Amino acid sequence: MINKKLFSKAKAAIALGALTLSSSVFAETVLHVGTWLPPTNPQNAVVWPTWAKWVEEATEGRVRVEIQDGLGHPKTLFQLVEDGVIDASFSYHGYVPGRFELPQAVEQPGLGVSAEAASVALWRVYDKHFKQADEFAGLEVIGMFTHGPGYIHSKEPITAWDQIKGKKIRIGGGVQSVLGERMGITPVAAPAPKVYEMLQQGVIDGVFLPMGEQKALRLNEVAPNVTMLPGGMYLGSFSIFMNPDFLDDLDPKDREAILSVSGEKLSQMAGKAWDAIDAEGYKVAEESGVNLIEVKETDPMAREFYSMIKGMKEEWVESVADRGIDAKAAIDELWSIARDYESGKN
Repeated sequence: MINKKLFSKAKAAIALGALTLSSSVFAETVLHVGTWLPPTNPQNAVVWPTWAKWVEEATEGRVRVEIQDGLGHPKTLFQLVEDGVIDASFSYHGYVPGRFELPQAVEQPGLGVSAEAASVALWRVYDKHFKQADEFAGLEVIGMFTHGPGYIHSKEPITAWDQIKGKKIRIGGGVQSVLGERMGITPVAAPAPKVYEMLQQGVIDGVFLPMGEQKALRLNEVAPNVTMLPGGMYLGSFSIFMNPDFLDDLDPKDREAILSVSGEKLSQMAGKAWDAIDAEGYKVAEESGVNLIEVKETDPMAREFYSMIKGMKEEWVESVADRGIDAKAAIDELWSIARDYESGKN
């Protein structure tokens, strides 16, 4: 015989459980991240998935991250996030000339540190100095990072500077443009994902990129020579950003939870991931028989490079004089933090 009282309680419990489940499903917020580099790139293979896990854990599952790739030219991602088409993304500052000048303090040649050290330093100096200049108006910056040291990947070996003059070299903007001008190259602007095809078709003779792209972009197949200056020629700076309205619409505890797993924590993790792909790229290049031209500090090519870059740091300071910050103090602090971090002091 059915106990009506127990049956009624069971029905009520099932109904309450269904309601709770339904409420939790409908309460879940999806955070749409847009990206543009190939799946093998560390940003897509490591950084976004790791951050997504952090966000979901920090918000106890109330915010779930979905990653969408292939969203077009990276320079458009700033606008897509600002307009709320996607909620978060990252991009390279050099793709938008004239807007994001301050983070390029970290790109100047001569710093000679890992991406992890540079990324931590860049975030700290952005948070202390650069943020007040409001270069990222309409965006909430949640991370800053760099790729590893940039080298010359080329179809023909380059062992002296006169061998690169007039060559068609793809550059990504930012400090690379200044370096290219001083080297006398013929600059070709294009996003990184186009490089393989451009080299394959002979549109360009070479490219400035970090070592990781020997693997991530398969440059070992189309650029069989890499000229490696000591400490690299430059670093490339990126920001990770969100739509501020998206953050403001969240429950305050979820907003704070997301920010707690961003900032320096996210910047450090991103830099470390990009360092790791450089190590993998070097290994791939070696195993593929790529001609790795490792220039020593005392070699003529290195000495000429140091003369070539003389004054660039000071030129950057002058170029941002209208941004309302003490640029010299900021870049000196950035370089000091980066070198201390690299040596284990910070």
